[in-house]
Amino acid sequence: MSTSPEPLQPSAKLPPPPTHTHLHPASSHGRGGLQPAGPPSAASGGLLDTLRVGVVMLDTRGRVVLWSPLAEEMLGWAGEHIVGRRLDTIIKPWAGTEAREAPAGSGAEAPHRGRVPPPGPAERLMAELLRSGRWGGVLPLRHRDGHTVFAEVRASLLVDGDGKPFVLASIAETHLLRGVEHDLALIDAVFDTSPLGIAVYDTDLRCVRVNQALCRMDDLPAEDHIGRTVDEILLGETGDDLAIVQKTVLDTGRTVLDLRTPGPHGRGMRSSSYSRITDRAGHVLGVSAVVMDITDRFLSAAKVERARTRLALLNDVGASLADLLDVDRIARALAEALVPAFCDYAGVLLVRAVPRGGELPRHSHTPGTPLVLLGAASPPGDVQIAPLLQPGMVMTFPAGSPLSDVLASGPAWFAETPADLGGGLPVEALDPRIRKALELGIGSALAVPLRARGVVLGLLVGCRDGEREPFDPDDLALATELSDRAGAALDNARLYARERQGALMLQRSLLPQHVPEPPGIEIAYRYVPGSTGAEVGGDWFDVIPLAGGRTAFVVGDVMGHGLRAAATMGRLRTAVRTLAGLDLTPDELLRRINNLSDDFMQTPEEPMMATVVYAVYEPSTRRCSIARAGHLPPLLVRYDDIGFDCTVQRLELPSGTPIGVEGSDFESEELDVPDGSVLVLYTDGLVERRGQDLTTGIDQLVAVLGRRHASLEDACDEVLSTLVPPLEPDDVAVLMARLGGLPEGSAAFWEFSAEASAVRQARLHVGETLAAWGLAALTDVTILLVSELVTNSLRHAHGPIGVRMVRGTSLLVEVSDPLPEPPRTRSAAHDDEGGRGMQLVARASRRWGTRQGPLGKTVWFELALPGN
Repeated sequence: MSTSPEPLQPSAKLPPPPTHTHLHPASSHGRGGLQPAGPPSAASGGLLDTLRVGVVMLDTRGRVVLWSPLAEEMLGWAGEHIVGRRLDTIIKPWAGTEAREAPAGSGAEAPHRGRVPPPGPAERLMAELLRSGRWGGVLPLRHRDGHTVFAEVRASLLVDGDGKPFVLASIAETHLLRGVEHDLALIDAVFDTSPLGIAVYDTDLRCVRVNQALCRMDDLPAEDHIGRTVDEILLGETGDDLAIVQKTVLDTGRTVLDLRTPGPHGRGMRSSSYSRITDRAGHVLGVSAVVMDITDRFLSAAKVERARTRLALLNDVGASLADLLDVDRIARALAEALVPAFCDYAGVLLVRAVPRGGELPRHSHTPGTPLVLLGAASPPGDVQIAPLLQPGMVMTFPAGSPLSDVLASGPAWFAETPADLGGGLPVEALDPRIRKALELGIGSALAVPLRARGVVLGLLVGCRDGEREPFDPDDLALATELSDRAGAALDNARLYARERQGALMLQRSLLPQHVPEPPGIEIAYRYVPGSTGAEVGGDWFDVIPLAGGRTAFVVGDVMGHGLRAAATMGRLRTAVRTLAGLDLTPDELLRRINNLSDDFMQTPEEPMMATVVYAVYEPSTRRCSIARAGHLPPLLVRYDDIGFDCTVQRLELPSGTPIGVEGSDFESEELDVPDGSVLVLYTDGLVERRGQDLTTGIDQLVAVLGRRHASLEDACDEVLSTLVPPLEPDDVAVLMARLGGLPEGSAAFWEFSAEASAVRQARLHVGETLAAWGLAALTDVTILLVSELVTNSLRHAHGPIGVRMVRGTSLLVEVSDPLPEPPRTRSAAHDDEGGRGMQLVARASRRWGTRQGPLGKTVWFELALPGN
């Protein structure tokens, strides 16, 4: 075959380019056709652009029919120079008789690998194409300037729509192809041998490739990764978070580096990096992920942090306890400091003599020695273990119990597993609280003795939840150091408590020993004695149940300190409780208290004064009447309809003058209270500080009350912890009452004209109401007493008569009329027709009384409910 260019053939004699939609392979298998790629588009910047693949079309005689621009760029032959010439024009003959084999992995699809024929390469190539329909291999091609270009060639024999055969070939320079192959091989090697986990995700964020390192990290085979999103591979919160990160990287292109997340099932720790993958034209292909297992690094850092935290905890506890001189507060501070930094539950148990300031025991404690739980702490929101750790409860431990051995001057003890918590004792021999804790999942525990001067004062006990790392010897050493410091602080507080005990005894005996829980009202209170040794103060509070479910709240403060102030406080409290039983209005009660003050407050040596605020709440009407005698203004916390937001209102009532000032006058004010509002009464010890304006302290109290609290108890605790400093010389009394109403339908009221029919109507309404309330057993006596009172009103008063019934813890019945004078009980002779009404009321009711209002008087009586 001549290598010189042949004359170009007329275009009419050349096989025309295919014009049909489908091109069919010239094969007897008859497989489906190849769909066209559609209209040409701009360069994509993809792999084909890098490889520079040229396209050549030949007829069956080996003549060039079509010559692509990339082929022209690759070999230097322009289309007008090469079209119409035979293929021998550009194929160089090889030395030897055998053709060069196409390298393995070159992508040849034919079962036969093409070989370059020694002489007449074009004829051999065409013969192979006519025989098998395809050919692939490496050909040495002649560049127009004379040098040789080795090209990877793929050729197929096709027929056009008219059945005319032609050859379509693609050529690519081998050095470019080999470079790409080397790059891919290098990527594959790095991908497969890298110790880092690597994964590739498509634009749907589904995994398309993953290496074995990441499969080992995820503990999943590769087939469980392919086609899945990261939140389907890593179930739970971690997978959800990573899916969001990948979506952000895909959308924004911002790379995320060193994102630390826990491994599958919470085991270990990982550092992940994500970046967006684009081709050379900038088209987004997906997201890559590189994952590093940093568990060892994390554990090392955690160990260092743990040591630092322990040292900080030891310093903080030691500093905080050194400033306290109260056993209870030291115990609480110690327990609260350990949760959750050191353990999940903590308790400080002391022998009974320590809080009372008694003498230290001279001998070792025997099994069964009672211990008082003074300090306890648990995680916020815990409702299972916390009820088992109520401060003030008494606990004992039998012989053989690990805690009993620690109490008897034994070594500290800890249990790493729940099975060790019993200390070898049978389950039935354990304390019920320990058995309950085991049932609720306590995982590990420790106990260390609290010592002072070689004597055990009690125990420091800590527990961890089963899901937390158990205690180890390092934790035991830390707890021992903490207990030594706490023991010294507790002994100092014990000695201080001994000095204060005598002075506080009188004051405690004068304060309420039991605070009632009226229906529809929730009560919380705090009383903190001043920290000035034996100089106790005169602050007090009280909650007094009144007739018909009404409740009185009182808070007072006797000015001054000492035993005399405490004694005066006791007298005032007794006088208030006594006069409250007469059902007086708040202003009238304060007026009578002030009239009595000359007897127990005025002395030649030092006249005394006291401030008092007195409030009466009636749940059936949700009205509150308040008066104050020189006291700080009460606060009312109102909640919105859904109970999330609250506002704190200062009740700016007439202030009045303190009790003990002659010529004082007092005024009551009534207000409607929304259901669920909280009335807050307090003494000046809560808001008054040296060098600080009183208004500033009230503003701080308003700010604390304006926050959301889970309960009134929590509100009291936060008020004290926020506003009361550790060493406060004045007493503090706080009383909070959440005011609610009686259940719907618990009250009834009627008003009758002053006519003879009023008695009959009153009896009818009362009977029907008692039947509706299920109190038919009280019908006879109630109707009898109502008839007597309504009859008295008809006889002596000239105006409307009101009858009111309230069902609470008892049955209250009130009869009102415009006559201001209260009825008088008199002794009737045997032949008198009247005069026995009030005697009948006094004998048939549990209690009765009268009170005056702005429009007249009210006579009331109270009956016990059936079964009470």
